[in-house]
Amino acid sequence: MKKISLIALAVAFVSPVIAEETIKETKNADSTEIVAEQPLVESEEIKIETSSNPKTKFPHGLQFGLGVSVSSGLNAFVGYNNKNFDSFWAKRFGVRFDFATMSPIKSSLNSRINSALGDDGIEIDDNLNINNVSLSAKHFGALIDFYPFGNTWFAGGLRISTGYVSGKMDLDADIYGKINGGKIEFELGGNKYYYEGEIMHGTAKLDWKYNGPYLGTGFDLGIFAGFKMYLDAGVVFAGNSAKIDLDVPLEGLKHVAGGTDVVQSELDNAKKKALADAQKELDKVDFYPLVKIGFMYRF
Repeated sequence: MKKISLIALAVAFVSPVIAEETIKETKNADSTEIVAEQPLVESEEIKIETSSNPKTKFPHGLQFGLGVSVSSGLNAFVGYNNKNFDSFWAKRFGVRFDFATMSPIKSSLNSRINSALGDDGIEIDDNLNINNVSLSAKHFGALIDFYPFGNTWFAGGLRISTGYVSGKMDLDADIYGKINGGKIEFELGGNKYYYEGEIMHGTAKLDWKYNGPYLGTGFDLGIFAGFKMYLDAGVVFAGNSAKIDLDVPLEGLKHVAGGTDVVQSELDNAKKKALADAQKELDKVDFYPLVKIGFMYRF
């Protein structure tokens, strides 16, 4: 009877200890399992973060261009157009800030123009020529580009551009006449005059300050990597035309009929009438053309 009681007492004492160790091992196993699963969650989060598309991030789409404008000189622009956006519309729109000036090439350009005109220049009347031409121009513009074909291979380079452009163009030239053994005759404002000397110098000026909406088209032709060739052609709807002015020296100026001297008031009236007639023709053109070609790089 005593032996049985001792055995029962031992079992009763050992059982809780074994149960407690079993619970600890189970908890440790559970905690080990949880810790083992944690890195898997973190690796999945890292995988999700690195799967984003870096092509849609700035500065992808940033673009720079440098070229020449037929009517404004050296051309440059900076803009943005990202064709890798997922949005149907976002990939089709871009913006540009455009600038052009003849200042850096003015001297060389005018030398070439006058060389092409030759020593005699352009004849405007008997014994009267225009020579020594000086041309300058510049413009600023803010443009919105629309690519109707998005990023579709070759057709994706076609764009329609609109915006606002402000600029000016100045043209100065000398009116020169020289004759040996005769008279330099010309007509001004419906009256005929001549210089009693054999040499005559005058000036003609044409100034055009324009501001208005721009509408044009263009094309970006890929060369390699991000390098492209660009072409733009459009017009600025200025709503005004170029203004012309004329300076004719009074000294030595006489009437063909009678040979009498011309007074200043009469010369001013003749110039005013001649300029009005010329201005009527110029007013028919109230849009300024812009044609540009060059190279660009898009990130």
